[in-house]
Amino acid sequence: MSGEVKAMSRRPFHKVLIANRGEIALRVMRTARRLGHGVVAVYSDADQDAPHVRLADQAVRIGAPPPAQSYLNIAAIIAAAKATGADAVHPGYGFLAENEDFAQACTDAGLVFIGPSPDAIAAMGNKAGAKDIMLRAGVPCVPGYQGEDQNDEAMLREARRIGFPVMIKAVAGGGGRGMRLVSDADAFLDMLRSARSEAAAAFGDGTVILEKAIANPRHIEIQVFGDSHGNAVHLGERDCSVQRRHQKLIEEAPSPAVGPELRARMGAVAVQAVKALAYEGAGTLEFLLDGDGQFYFMEMNTRLQVEHPVTEALTGLDLVEWQLRVAAGEPLPLRQEQIRLEGHAIEVRLCSEDAAQDFMPKSGRMALWQMPEEIRVEHALESGAEIPPYYDSMIAKLISHGASREEARARLMVGLEQAAALGVTTNQTFLLSCLRHPAFVAGKATTAFIAAHGDDLNAPAVAAADVALATLVLSVSHPLAHPVGGGRSLAASFATPLRFEIGGAVRDAELLRERDGSYRVTCDGTEHGCEVISLSGDMIRVRRGDITESARFVRDGDQLFVQHRGQTLALRDLTLAAPQSSAAAGGDGKVRAALNGRVVAVLVKLGDRVAVGQPVITLEAMKMEHVHAAGLAGTVTAIEVAEGDQVTTGRIVVEIAA
Repeated sequence: MSGEVKAMSRRPFHKVLIANRGEIALRVMRTARRLGHGVVAVYSDADQDAPHVRLADQAVRIGAPPPAQSYLNIAAIIAAAKATGADAVHPGYGFLAENEDFAQACTDAGLVFIGPSPDAIAAMGNKAGAKDIMLRAGVPCVPGYQGEDQNDEAMLREARRIGFPVMIKAVAGGGGRGMRLVSDADAFLDMLRSARSEAAAAFGDGTVILEKAIANPRHIEIQVFGDSHGNAVHLGERDCSVQRRHQKLIEEAPSPAVGPELRARMGAVAVQAVKALAYEGAGTLEFLLDGDGQFYFMEMNTRLQVEHPVTEALTGLDLVEWQLRVAAGEPLPLRQEQIRLEGHAIEVRLCSEDAAQDFMPKSGRMALWQMPEEIRVEHALESGAEIPPYYDSMIAKLISHGASREEARARLMVGLEQAAALGVTTNQTFLLSCLRHPAFVAGKATTAFIAAHGDDLNAPAVAAADVALATLVLSVSHPLAHPVGGGRSLAASFATPLRFEIGGAVRDAELLRERDGSYRVTCDGTEHGCEVISLSGDMIRVRRGDITESARFVRDGDQLFVQHRGQTLALRDLTLAAPQSSAAAGGDGKVRAALNGRVVAVLVKLGDRVAVGQPVITLEAMKMEHVHAAGLAGTVTAIEVAEGDQVTTGRIVVEIAA
């Protein structure tokens, strides 16, 4: 009988369309090809030259501007599958991956959807409904409110009943969007408006739920799999506690806070939920773990997670392969007792964002991109590639595995130091600071880690010696510079004046080439001597005292990027530039867009009186909202944008008369 059931449930397919982009698409392609499947890519206008487009067997353009909406165009994706002869669709892990309408559309079109059923997605996709299901199943849940009455007064009343601090969460979607931590009643209604606005823009649904905020919890998730034969297993936990803006930055497995007994209990609860849903495919149950070892269900992600490589490293399994086999109707490859977890794995998310500026996302041209080969790196970038403002700010994942946690941490730090991402600001140095911090080293990081240690984690002050090194590179790498080397000279030498901007400050320096061929840099009244050993391509090798070391660099117009021991210094050459007006800071009454993004809220009207620092407009970019404030007190005399407008960095959006 079991053989008959298996035969009837077979759903063979041969060509897979991947309804996603970037490193996600490349990751799925790699396994699909290994299993003998053809692969089809889809792309927006912003991605027409992207690696995932070039490397697919076929690629289909799926939408006109705005590019941010292209990957949400269900009809276009179904048409692309039909046009290329694809008979299965993998949604990746974003965009439509947890959209029941998309899963149903694939099924209706005769395509195998590589993921759970539309009913399972719908059941778990609504946080309010998911909590009700889990409560009925006896799964411990965070106390809260998930009622239908969304009136402001009702929500505030429920928040007071739960007790502050509370979490506001969008019922749909994830990734931290539509989520706010509210510490007191006075701030609640403003936070509620902001959460609803972000949720409506991201998911088309502004409905929210409330939850009691658990003090300093761990964020623990359990990887699960189910098949069409009633089998279900878990593959251990991942600790995703290191987060900013409720979005994960560092994930590791196993969790330093979870022992064998707790792992077994959490795993059993997760498997029980999978079986109750008759769930097929990959999924993740997310829990909060308090300091007493009590855990509470938050939500279930009905897809593969960004951080799945740490589980793959621990188990030696290919989770995308498991997805493809389950979707084809095969039973799970292993039983629970056959799954082994070995060693420790850590993943960091390299993002194009400025950690020192509240993690503001950055788009632009990546002038130099080189990733280490000694550890696993998932990415879809190359030197000269443009990072568009329409998508998530994550540009790569770096994953290490070791016999112990310390070995995995050390390997990851070395890999991060070797990675070159020059041209767009990234969180590379911030990630290194996290991995080196005593609380993380001790395995004590909770979801409060970044908030509690932000001052320590943000990029330390640049050492004077490193500024001197960057000044040297600025001079000797200039296209018109005299060649380095050449030994001693009897010719008289004169100091060359230099002016540059670094870290938002303008600096003046002088560079003197000594008669013995060495250099002397004077900056801020301090002299630094060094010798250039070699200069070629994107690498300079220098000797300072008894120490010889290398640094990577790249020039991009008037900008120079220097990477030294994992820290990137960005300089803008002002030596021949005209003096700049101080108006760029906003003191002239003109509020300028700080980044490329979409206007999601105009918070003032013509004629309004505003104070210094008062919010006037909100932009959204790379899955985050960014409030822009007045630079001076006065009256709003012009509003140059409307909600829904796409703006570029530097565009004037509001004008204020003092």
